[in-house]
Amino acid sequence: MRKIEKRNERRNWESQSEPMLGGSDIRYEVDGRYKGIPCGGIGAIHTMCKKIGLAQGIDSDLRLLKRHLPYFDSDHILNLAYNILVGGQCVNDVERLRNDEGYLDALGAETIPGATTEGDFLRRFDANSILALMEIINETRKTVWRKQSPAFFDKATINCDGTIVSTEGECKEGMDISYKGEWGYAPLLISLAETREPLWFVNRSGNAPSHLGSAEWIDRSLDLVCEDFKEVWLRGDTDFSLTANFDKWDERCRFVFGIDARPNLRKIAESIPEKVWELLGKKDKYKIRTEPRERPENVKERIVIERDYKRITTECESVAEFEYKPGKCGKTYRIVALRKEILVLRGEMPLFPDVLWFFYITNDRTMTPSEVVRFARSRCDHENDIEQLKNGVHAMKAPSDSLNSNWAYMVIAALAWNMKAWYGMLNPNRKLGWQIIRMEFKRFRDTFVNIVCLIIKKGRGITYRFIAYNKNLKDVIRAHSVIKDMSFN
Repeated sequence: MRKIEKRNERRNWESQSEPMLGGSDIRYEVDGRYKGIPCGGIGAIHTMCKKIGLAQGIDSDLRLLKRHLPYFDSDHILNLAYNILVGGQCVNDVERLRNDEGYLDALGAETIPGATTEGDFLRRFDANSILALMEIINETRKTVWRKQSPAFFDKATINCDGTIVSTEGECKEGMDISYKGEWGYAPLLISLAETREPLWFVNRSGNAPSHLGSAEWIDRSLDLVCEDFKEVWLRGDTDFSLTANFDKWDERCRFVFGIDARPNLRKIAESIPEKVWELLGKKDKYKIRTEPRERPENVKERIVIERDYKRITTECESVAEFEYKPGKCGKTYRIVALRKEILVLRGEMPLFPDVLWFFYITNDRTMTPSEVVRFARSRCDHENDIEQLKNGVHAMKAPSDSLNSNWAYMVIAALAWNMKAWYGMLNPNRKLGWQIIRMEFKRFRDTFVNIVCLIIKKGRGITYRFIAYNKNLKDVIRAHSVIKDMSFN
């Protein structure tokens, strides 16, 4: 650490006669004694998966393979998940690992499944076996949860949303045209907001609306968290405002959903006296501890004004509330109305004002109307989780030829994202652990997994000897030591 800090410390350089990137006398040698890998952090991840019982649970409860010639179910699933953790982006990338002797020695494996073998394994899944795999992962998740502090169980917030997985394939069973005109699938993702863990990942045909079949999976999510957490919240956009389920959800949790701005709701909102409406103020993202910096020029806005493009600006936002009983409900719920007053301009010339209406339905009676709106809007962080699963983890590549096999790959790939969350939750440095949970997948991989080391086999043990350094190396070593000594019985 001191060496690298000394090399990178700020100093007053004199004018140099040659470029800093020199290195003209470079030579190559081959060392046959030791094997090196660029992903030394995989040992800590593998130790964690063994300790929390993930591999054992897969082998005892999944049973896709009747004979082990030579692989177990856990070999296939962990192989695909580890491939993503070390930088792979598709099933074919396991071939690189399969031909890396150092990587095989690092995991104590004689060999690992190749790409075609993994493709065959994915095609063995049906809907029931995928459900079994997700239940195994959720049981493992609860094992990790039990190691958290009592404050962890104060609140659980369940986010639900659908997305679109486009594909250029033409022969993938279950694919269809989405409302955006894209061929592919329309998976549903339900996750825990506090830890960003995907609880249920459900693949569906490409023309499926976001809410299709979601009530069943929301109920499963409530089954998963209600017995452990003191306070459970459920939120989603207007697609998930499934009024036929509100009464039973009201018995189990508190919820906030967007609801369509139907004419009857607008009529009620427009009849509310003006003095009842309250301004929705903006909440500061963070507190500035030093002097505030001057805001840079808004280049987009300048160009739009210069070219007399049409634009819309928000003048103000106001909130009010009223009671409402949906037609499929036996109870009355609270509606929070958001009135957004906008101004339509062409360049700098005002054209006309307008009003946009947004409505939120909730069974909570404690939050103010402004807090309800902010809570609903914070659901947008779920979009970041979906983006990370799409472009960080590459879980939505749809590499196989059927809906179920692609569904299985989504679940297995999302397991790599779960491993990141579990690694953060079990990290002895609690502050760093929650940073890991919020961290982008690429940054986690480059910081805690992709660290160059030598693999030395001694007797029955495997030694990871790090030969590269980053400032979190000590945390990797400490986390491995602590997790290795943990008891999860």
